[in-house]
Amino acid sequence: MSGQYDRIFRKSIEHPEEFWREAAKDIQWYTDYSRVLDDSNPPFYRWFTGGEINTCYNALDYHIASGRAEQIALIYDSPVTNTVKKFTYAELLNEVARFAGVLTANGISQGDRVVIYMPMIPETAIAMLACARIGAIHSVVFGGFAANELAVRINDARPKLIISASCGVEGSKIIEYKPLLDRAIELAVHKPDKCIIYQREQARASLIDGRDSDWLELMQVAQPVGCAKLRSTDPLYILYTSGTTAIPKGVVRDNGSYAVALKWSMKNIYGMEPGEVWWAASDVGWVVGHSYIVYGPLLQGCTSVMYEGKPVGTPDPGAFWRVISQHKVKALFAAPTTIRVIKKEDPKGNYLNGYDLSRFKHLFLAGERTDPDTFYWARDLLNVPVIDHWWQTETGWAITGICVGIENLPAKAGSAGKAMPGYRLEILDNSGNVLPLENEGIIAIKLPLPPGALATLWQGDQRYRESYLDRFPGYYLTGDGGYIDRDGYIYVMGRIDDVIKVSGHRLSNGAIEEIIASHPDVAECAVIGTADEIKGEVPIGFVVLKAGAEQRTEAVVEQLVLMVKEQIGAFANFKQVIITKQLPKTRSGKILRGILRKIVRGEQYNTPPTIEDPALLSEIEDYIAKLGLGSTSPST
Repeated sequence: MSGQYDRIFRKSIEHPEEFWREAAKDIQWYTDYSRVLDDSNPPFYRWFTGGEINTCYNALDYHIASGRAEQIALIYDSPVTNTVKKFTYAELLNEVARFAGVLTANGISQGDRVVIYMPMIPETAIAMLACARIGAIHSVVFGGFAANELAVRINDARPKLIISASCGVEGSKIIEYKPLLDRAIELAVHKPDKCIIYQREQARASLIDGRDSDWLELMQVAQPVGCAKLRSTDPLYILYTSGTTAIPKGVVRDNGSYAVALKWSMKNIYGMEPGEVWWAASDVGWVVGHSYIVYGPLLQGCTSVMYEGKPVGTPDPGAFWRVISQHKVKALFAAPTTIRVIKKEDPKGNYLNGYDLSRFKHLFLAGERTDPDTFYWARDLLNVPVIDHWWQTETGWAITGICVGIENLPAKAGSAGKAMPGYRLEILDNSGNVLPLENEGIIAIKLPLPPGALATLWQGDQRYRESYLDRFPGYYLTGDGGYIDRDGYIYVMGRIDDVIKVSGHRLSNGAIEEIIASHPDVAECAVIGTADEIKGEVPIGFVVLKAGAEQRTEAVVEQLVLMVKEQIGAFANFKQVIITKQLPKTRSGKILRGILRKIVRGEQYNTPPTIEDPALLSEIEDYIAKLGLGSTSPST
C-alpha cells in the first residue's frame, strides 16, 4: 500500500511507546514489563523495564512448542572443509541445552562473562545461545584477532571461562587458535578459571591440565538445563568495537529490547517469514553475525545459513550463487566488498550460469557505502532489488534502509535508504544546528535510541557519554557524515573520526599507530584510511624514522607490516608504509591526518593557517604522486 512506510515511521516517532508495545507482542515474556520506555535516568534510557524474558527461549524453545521442531534452524555450509550440516530446531535446542549444562557444571551462572574465540562453525552459535539460556554474558571475539587484541578484551570483560576451537580454516590455510589463546592469556592481567576447546579434525590442540577441557568430552556427560528468567534490561552480550583510541569499546546489548527489535526487523525490513531461508554472509565475531546469523533469524523462526568460506576461491566466484541455489535462500545480507570481489574475478557474471536463483528475492548490503557501479552490476546480474542499508555495532540493527516487508520503495544508487522506524535522524553542523535538506553535515540520532541499540558501554558509563552523547546534547553521535535528500533518502559519505573500515570491519587508527610506534626505529607515525576498490578502505602508515635508521628503511617497512599482521590480524590489510622526514602538524602539535587522507585520495584541501610547515605538504604531495597514489593540490 502506497504511503504505508511513511505512516508506520511517523507513528514510531510520534508515539514510540505505542509502536514498540505493539512490536513486543511478538515476543514471549515470562513477566510483562511495567514500562515500555523508562526515561527516568536520561541519557540512559531503558526499554521494557520490569519485564522478564529469555532470548534463547524465544529463539528455540518457543518454535518447538509452536510446531517447528523438525524445521531446519541452521545450515552449516563449509566449502573449506567440504561439509554441509543441518540442524532442526529440536536438534539445535538439544545441543544448546546440553552445552548450557556444561557451562553450569563448570561454575558459570547468571551475570558471569564468557569469552568466545571461535571460527564460523555451529558450535560458536551453540555457545552463544547456551550463554543466553543461563543468563551468562557472552563476548565473542573475532577469530582473526591476534593474541594481544584478545588479551585486551579479556582484561576488560574479565571472563570466568573462555571457549575456543583448535583452529580456523581460511581458504587453504589452517590457523591454529590455541597458541594465540595461550599467548593472550599469558599477556592478560586477568586470568580465566577455565577454557573449553572444541577440537577440529584439521588440527588438534594441546590442552593444559587443570585449565583446559575438551568440548566433546564434556558434552558426552552433560545434562540439559532450562532457561533462566532474566530481566529485560539484563545484558545479553558485550561486543567490542574499535574506538578512536587503542582501547576498544564494549557495547552492551540487553535481552528484551534486542529481541523485540530483531524480530520486528526480520519481518519488516528484510521481508522474512518463518520457515524461509536467510543468509547473512558475515562472521559471528561482528555485529552482523550476532544479529543476523544467530539471534534475528532464529527469533523469527527462519532457517539461517552459516557459511565458512570466501566469496571467491572456495572454489570459484560462483560460490555465493551455489549456496543461494543449493539452500533455496530468499535473501542475502553481505558487505559491498563481497560483491566487489566477485565482480573483480567474474565481471561478466559467467559463474552464475547453471544456478537456480528463482527463490532469491533481495540482496541487502551494509558495512561501508555501496558505490553505484557495484549497485548496478549486482542488480543487473541478479535481477533482484539491491538494497544498501546502514547501521553500526552500537545500534545492533539498521538505522537506514528499505522496509521491504512494509512497502517496496525504490532504492537509490549511492543512498543507504530511508530512516528506519524508531530512528529520528538529523544532519547537524559543527555547532549542533540542524541543517536543511541536501546539506552535508554530521549525522546524529535524536535520543532516545530505539530498542536494540546499546544501553551503555561495559563498565564505561562516562565513556559512553563522552564517545556518543556529549558533543551534541540530546543526540547520539553516529560518527558518520552525510546528507538527506528531498525524498528522505540518506546518503552516508564517510566517517568523521579516525576509524578505518576495511571490508566493513572497523579498525582504530590509534591501535595501528600504537603498534607502529613501538618499533625501535620509529620516531612518529600517523595512520589514515584511503579508498580501495575491493576493501572499501585500507590503512596507510606515514612514518618518521629516528636519526640513523634511514639505511634500514626497507627492513623497517617489512617489519612494520608484519607487526600489524601479527598483533591485529591479516584482515587489517596493512601493506603500505610511506617514509617521510616529518608529519604535517599544527603549531600546537596536532597531526593533520585529514589532510594526509585527502592528499592520498587525490582530493582538494585547504591549507590551515595554523600549520607548522606549509612547504611540507607540497613535498608529501610530490612523493605521493611518484607512488601513483594521489594527484591534487591545495585549493587555498
